[in-house]
Amino acid sequence: MYLKKGKKSRSKDFNLKNLLISSGITISMLLPKVTISQPVISSKFNEINQYQKKSFITKAVEKTGSSVVTIDTQRYVKKRKFPRNSQLFLDPYFERFFGLDLPNDDKPTIEQSQGSGFIFADGLVMTNAHVVNGSDKVIIGLTNGKKLKGKLIGQDFFTDIAILEIQGKGPWRTATLGDSNKIKVGDWAIAVGNPFGLENTVTLGIISNLKRNVTQLGIYDKKLELIQTDAAINPGNSGGPLLNSNGDVIGINTLIRSGPGAGLSFAIPINKAKEIADQLIKNGKVIHPMIGISLIDDSNFEKNSYEVKVGYVVPNSPADKSGIMVDDIILKVGNKDIKVTSEVIEQISKNGIENPINILLKRKNKLIRLKVKPTDITNLEKR
Repeated sequence: MYLKKGKKSRSKDFNLKNLLISSGITISMLLPKVTISQPVISSKFNEINQYQKKSFITKAVEKTGSSVVTIDTQRYVKKRKFPRNSQLFLDPYFERFFGLDLPNDDKPTIEQSQGSGFIFADGLVMTNAHVVNGSDKVIIGLTNGKKLKGKLIGQDFFTDIAILEIQGKGPWRTATLGDSNKIKVGDWAIAVGNPFGLENTVTLGIISNLKRNVTQLGIYDKKLELIQTDAAINPGNSGGPLLNSNGDVIGINTLIRSGPGAGLSFAIPINKAKEIADQLIKNGKVIHPMIGISLIDDSNFEKNSYEVKVGYVVPNSPADKSGIMVDDIILKVGNKDIKVTSEVIEQISKNGIENPINILLKRKNKLIRLKVKPTDITNLEKR
């Protein structure tokens, strides 16, 4: 009996040991899984989280990039320079050697160029006037690969703005236009365009300066105050948008300075561009009130004084007829005290061409009050 009981108790002990061992193995197998798998899941989650975080540049380009277009232009140029019976060049080998036109070669050639633009309203594209100026055919390339004809609504040479209409059916992805009056030096600047035909190329920089007068760059046939940026603008970028960190358009890329001092890029403020665009859409042209003078910012840093001096007076212009002379110092235009040339231009532009404007001058030590009626700049060219 004792032996049987002993056997039974031993078997019970054996079963209990087996149960404890198997339970221990099971627990040991489960515990490492919990402790090892936890950080792996967490790290993977963090990786996904980091991957999903986008930079403000990416978000800005995603917001506006699809509204940016390529503008291909064609211009037909007649090659003939000499009449068919010309006896100037009789030897065709001589002509080919020197790259001269053959007298019988009167077929027109096609000059092609490329720029950028962006859709800012339903079917309307904003770009630079110099991108489309003189073109016989305009093709607008969308980011989805489609190419459609473009119709010129109007262009303004003096502010370098042109408006095109896409000849096709939408819907169109339009850019959000920002407020260029709110930007400050040091703000981020993102230039988007199609340099050298490379679509949606993005460059990053900052706003380097504001209200940069084009006369400081040696440009005298434009009426512009530009945004200066160090974001790279290359050939083919002209007409593309300059964005802020939110992806809103704050300017239109227009020119670069090459050679010494390279790295300076310039854009037309979007507020000015909107003003010009409205006039082009409504009237097909823009009125630029002028009185017929060139101006010089005369600054004396020692005395901390700023003056605007008359540098040139156009003969028979409103300024000439009213008695304004070279070296006169402009003190006041309308109700505005004048410190810089841009304030003179701004006041005359606001006044328009219908009404005379009061101008206070200083000539030597004498104050002179005049009334001058501005005219459109195109009238000055005819004089």
